[in-house]
Amino acid sequence: QVQLVESGGGSVQAGGSLRLSCAASGYTYSIKYMGWFRQAPGKEREGVAGIYTGGGGGSTFYADSVKGRFTISQDNAKNTVYLQMNSLKPEDTAMYYCAADPRPKYGGSWYEPAEWYYWGQGTQVTVSS
Repeated sequence: QVQLVESGGGSVQAGGSLRLSCAASGYTYSIKYMGWFRQAPGKEREGVAGIYTGGGGGSTFYADSVKGRFTISQDNAKNTVYLQMNSLKPEDTAMYYCAADPRPKYGGSWYEPAEWYYWGQGTQVTVSS
């Protein structure tokens, strides 16, 4: 089993920044991908960013809506993945969830919540205009 704990959410004004953290514990050696998803009230959960954590260069993936504003990164020594969010907009308001999975991700499959096995409890991000 793998446990994921998110932190770093909060309230910020439009244009501001936040950094989310996701600490993984348990059988982390099995994890090859980690990602961030978000879910706003009344909307489906959607992929925000993903990263390959299985070694090498750490390929990253982003939703079009956050490209150029959000950056996903990892600290392997701490088994932690970060999501740096800059130039935040009110439409970024949502519960943000960390996810992890041992299986390969091809094409746009990383974006689908069903492709991820482990989930954290979420951290709320609220952006006011």
